[in-house]
Amino acid sequence: MSENKIWLSSPHMGGTERDYVNLAFDTNWVAPLGPNVSGFENDLSAYLKESPVAVLSSGTAALHLALLQCGVGHGDEVICQSFTFSASANPITYLGATPVFVDSEAITWNISPQYLEEAIVDRIAKGKKPKAIVAVHLYGMPYLVDEVHAVANKYEIPIVEDSAEALGSTYKGKNCGTFGHYGILSFNGNKIITTSGGGALVCPSEEAKQHTIFLATQARDDAPHYQHSSIGYNYRLSNISAGIGRGQMEVLDTHIDLRRKMNHFYQELFKECEGITVFQEPNEDFHSNHWLSAILVDPEKTNGVTREDIRLAFAKANIESRPLWKPMHMQPIFENCAFYGEKTAFHLFKNGLCLPSGSNLTSEDRQRIEKVIFDILSL
Repeated sequence: MSENKIWLSSPHMGGTERDYVNLAFDTNWVAPLGPNVSGFENDLSAYLKESPVAVLSSGTAALHLALLQCGVGHGDEVICQSFTFSASANPITYLGATPVFVDSEAITWNISPQYLEEAIVDRIAKGKKPKAIVAVHLYGMPYLVDEVHAVANKYEIPIVEDSAEALGSTYKGKNCGTFGHYGILSFNGNKIITTSGGGALVCPSEEAKQHTIFLATQARDDAPHYQHSSIGYNYRLSNISAGIGRGQMEVLDTHIDLRRKMNHFYQELFKECEGITVFQEPNEDFHSNHWLSAILVDPEKTNGVTREDIRLAFAKANIESRPLWKPMHMQPIFENCAFYGEKTAFHLFKNGLCLPSGSNLTSEDRQRIEKVIFDILSL
């Protein structure tokens, strides 16, 4: 019998989630809304130092409503980090707008301030000033906040901060998700905490939160009958899912600590491996939750061992690993979109690998991971 699969990032329950869900059943709050929804929002708001939060059905829904409230519409352009998951770019198209992709810098792997400004200047010269910027804290690593926001502020373009992977990460002590005009959170099954599926929009004001909720509940007007003066969406998180989230909030900091320890495990594992670099913070201003730990592999320094060789060795041992995101400007659906940059994102995709990073990995799991690395690199 083969050994149990080691997953890249699997759900990790704390134990009290069932209590909140059972309470919903016991009080018959199984309808879409209920006390767990407002309770989860309050928990998140407190964690983010009182930023207003609206919980929604997914991080993608949150990004959609953020762009909508930034005034993005048909024929507009939105700048988006190319090196990211497709959910960062897809909502731009929902609104009839077009993504303009920007390369990463090599320090945080996130949107390059240099190429961001180059893109803005060129789009303005072409008569298409971007309506918004989608900047991502990839794998939990904060982007270059000061530099990126300086560019956005210079041209008065709002930033929608994609923190789907960065709940609990900070830059200079401030929570990711609270820097942009809007912030996006995700509670998908593989995230640092989960509601099975779900997300949230971090809003600039209580008024913006209430408008988000209005849009997310079919934009029903204040009338005794069903009346609608705006297009609405069915994007609210359910009371059952929010109950899971309330229990997960109780273990969020523990999960972050355990994921950071996994990153340290990889730093120790690869410290003598020439040609393999573990992705980590550039300095003390950055504090990553290390949602996923990742490595870059240089075959010229590893006796020809490539990223793909390591991935296949893990797969043979029933251990999940995954190449870094394929850049959006290289995706068939977006290949005709404008791209500003060089080959940083391409290099990361070609040579990078995400490693098992879950907060529920055991010492036995780490031993199996270590054995694969020792065998393939002949350490």
